[in-house]
Amino acid sequence: MLTAGGDCPGLNAVIRAASRKLIAEGHHPVGLIAGYRGLAERNFVDLDRGQIRGILQLGGTIISTSSYNPYREPNGVELVKRAVDEEGFDAIIAIGGEHTMMMTRRLYVEEGIPTIGVPKTIDNDVTGTDFTFGFDTAVQVATDAIDRLHTTAASHNRIMVLEVMGRNSGWIALFSAIAGGADGVLIPELDISVEEMSEALTRRHESGANFSIIVVAEGANLAFASGETRQVLANETTDEYGYPRLGGIGAALAEELEQETGFETRVTVLGHVQRGGTPTAHDRLLATRYGIKAAELAINREYGNMAALRGTEVVSVPLSDVTGVKTVDLNYLQVARAFFG
Repeated sequence: MLTAGGDCPGLNAVIRAASRKLIAEGHHPVGLIAGYRGLAERNFVDLDRGQIRGILQLGGTIISTSSYNPYREPNGVELVKRAVDEEGFDAIIAIGGEHTMMMTRRLYVEEGIPTIGVPKTIDNDVTGTDFTFGFDTAVQVATDAIDRLHTTAASHNRIMVLEVMGRNSGWIALFSAIAGGADGVLIPELDISVEEMSEALTRRHESGANFSIIVVAEGANLAFASGETRQVLANETTDEYGYPRLGGIGAALAEELEQETGFETRVTVLGHVQRGGTPTAHDRLLATRYGIKAAELAINREYGNMAALRGTEVVSVPLSDVTGVKTVDLNYLQVARAFFG
């Protein structure tokens, strides 16, 4: 069993549930340290009852994580294959986001390694499943922040901009905007111009409101009525997957809104607090159900599949269903817009 990619609330709940199920069925689960690196380097620990006791409520992951990709490392694939064969591993349960799921699928299809996937990410952008664990916790953190911003914003005739994570999807931004009663939201899936948002905020303040709160996803574009759009980046470097490092859209939007509206504007960036800490009850339950399902798939030798949530049921779907990034259902945006202005 391994955890790969970014950390996420609920990882330990999956490890605990899958291990308990496997032990109960007479199997011997082990934890690979730091994702696929632990498999390539044969660095692992027993996940016995003592090791997994008391970890349900813990954030992070007791077996560490990394973005190690066997296909991008010298002899990485060969090292992974030899480790599976020589250590006698029956199955590899990989817990991770869309990149981990696609890597896990590739190892199964191209190399014949018996893999099973479990979708995790606070961004909720893994295709093939309705929701990932970790998302609910991130939304709750963002919603709590909006609640707190209300009290300080209401003391001034001010606009507050909250920048949240999500990479190239707006799930966290949109759900927290609705739950927190925000007055506007900016997401990567739909460009809204600075001018359009400024007009709505001006009307809101002219109608008697003395503050506004805007939620913006880190991957949203800064757009203008002229048709110009630009993506705001934290710096010129890229991450381990070659994608631009996002960050700064909140400050850029705040500056533009202040110029357009004349209202004092402040920005708050939540950053990694959205990924840390205790998972919500919802994420603990979902992660536990995923862990049990993953163990069942391993026991039944149903390799090449991923545990997934469809409606209220946890089912298995082929890893081949995990393609690209799952974007926001814009019907949720229509719900949010009913409260803007």
